[in-house]
Amino acid sequence: MAWLFLILVLLAAAFGVLAAVVKAVAFIVLTILITIAALVAIVWYSFKAQIRRWEREGIQDRSHESTWSRGPRPEPPRDLPSHDDRY
Repeated sequence: MAWLFLILVLLAAAFGVLAAVVKAVAFIVLTILITIAALVAIVWYSFKAQIRRWEREGIQDRSHESTWSRGPRPEPPRDLPSHDDRY
């Protein structure tokens, strides 16, 4: 495999296109490296955001008061009307 690369480099040098070949290879390698770095950054920050979300939900779950009943929680009371028309 290394012999194949050596022969290709020597042929490119012989035909005078070695600079173009080196530039093309550098472009491809840098594109692949930048793409991998961007994907790693996206995964890292999304993972950190998910961890923060789990921590927030855990804190919110602990802030609720415990009730002795095991059934579903009752709905919170609705706002009372501003005035009473019964009188």
